[in-house]
Amino acid sequence: MKKCMSLILVFLMVLSLSVPVWAEEPAAGENAVPSMLDDLVERLKAGPRRTLVFTEGTDKRILEAAARLKQDGLITPVLIGNVDEVRAAAAEGGFDIEGLEILDPAAYPDMDRLVDDFVALRKGKATAEQAREMLLMPNYFGTMLVKEGLADGLLGGATYSTADTVRPALQLVKTREGANLVSSCMILIRGNEKIAMGDCAINISYEDKLDDRGNVTLSAAQQVAEVAVETARTARLFGIDPKIAMLSYSTNGSAKGTGPDMMRDAAEIVRQAHPELPCDGEMQFDAAVVPEVGQLKFPGSTVAGYANTFIFPEIQSGNIGYKIAQRLGGYMAIGPILQGLNAPINDLSRGCNAEEVYLMSIITAAQAIGETGSRSE
Repeated sequence: MKKCMSLILVFLMVLSLSVPVWAEEPAAGENAVPSMLDDLVERLKAGPRRTLVFTEGTDKRILEAAARLKQDGLITPVLIGNVDEVRAAAAEGGFDIEGLEILDPAAYPDMDRLVDDFVALRKGKATAEQAREMLLMPNYFGTMLVKEGLADGLLGGATYSTADTVRPALQLVKTREGANLVSSCMILIRGNEKIAMGDCAINISYEDKLDDRGNVTLSAAQQVAEVAVETARTARLFGIDPKIAMLSYSTNGSAKGTGPDMMRDAAEIVRQAHPELPCDGEMQFDAAVVPEVGQLKFPGSTVAGYANTFIFPEIQSGNIGYKIAQRLGGYMAIGPILQGLNAPINDLSRGCNAEEVYLMSIITAAQAIGETGSRSE
């Protein structure tokens, strides 16, 4: 715990030396989001329109974002919920959703097929009766629409937990070929500066995975390395040329412990598997971002002092770290963006606003570019 807090305190000190204590508020009427999304919007304009499922169709934040997406014409929103209740909520809020598809699981005409496919996917872990009951839940119903290729991606979680978004995704959509775990990335933006951080939301810690005989089938370092590669992939989506720092309370062997060893080993795994990715570690945060400190503590490193993609040793430091950057560093935090799944499925914060829903919709649709099983208009 003390070592984790040391990493966070260094993070805080570096940020506080170079940035204002609070983020500058945009001028009245100014919308900072479009300029950040220009590249993603251009990608969406160049391809077929993507269809996104929103699992909380009666939520006013979802409805406001859906109305805006409809007006933009970039994405086709599909709202889940009772048709009358969704329309009533939209009318009450003054949101124009005329023409948008609203799907009610309780009245879905092709539910029998979804039930059969659900049972087949779960391979004996759910009866038809159980599958039908679960598919009446918006999160499972929406995820099944993505699995069936009836939508390109899903956005949910404005009113329920991250686990309730991730669980159906793991059970139905599952991880992409070659992926061993789901992770998350936060993108932080301040002016023209963009950085990526992972994993800040999904993996509590990294432990060796063992078979029945006690043999290691997937080491903790391999898991961290996978998170690093996936985070670099997400960073590129935002135009970041990733330089990956494996963070620790130690730099280049300055301290001993299983944590520094794990991050050092993970860096080596990334370099071996992806020589095109600049990756070094283990290193402290100041060594990662301050050139003078980085080259002093980690001489010869091409990453130390210049990192823009930061991998944390566990969720505690990652979650605290990105929030420090957001609240004291003046960065806008975007995410968590889920990684490693077969299709784009993302989780909203329960404290999100309509602007953040809109933003995550653009990101989720952009993730769908190049994915298989997409439905084009």
